[in-house]
Amino acid sequence: MKKNDWILAVVIVVIAAVILLFQFTRGNSGSGEVSVSVDGGVFGTYSLSEDQTVDINGTNRLVIENGTARMEWADCPDQICVEHRAVSRVGESIICLPNQVVVSVVSGEEAELDGVVR
Repeated sequence: MKKNDWILAVVIVVIAAVILLFQFTRGNSGSGEVSVSVDGGVFGTYSLSEDQTVDINGTNRLVIENGTARMEWADCPDQICVEHRAVSRVGESIICLPNQVVVSVVSGEEAELDGVVR
C-alpha cells in the first residue's frame, strides 16, 4: 500500500470512531411519557423520568427505569412482550396481544427514521 492509501484508511477509521463515540455519548433525556392502553382504552400515562413499576390489571407488569420502559412480566403464554427490548423514543411500542395491552412512547426523544421510511 502506498502512503496515500494509509492516509485514506486512517481518515476513514477516525471518522467511524467519531460517529460511534457520538452515538454512545448522546444520552437519553428520559423526559418523555409512556401511555398504557388496555382493550383500546387508556389505562394510564407515566413519565419516563420517574422510576416506577406499574401493575396492569394483574396481567402485565411494566417497569420504568433509566428513561426506558420494559415489560417485566406477563401471564400470556408466548412472552413476546417480555422479550421485547426497552422502549424510550416516540413511536416505539410494546404490544401484548393476548392481554390486549399496548405500551407506547407518546412524547420525548424522536425516533430515527430508517432508509426505507425516508
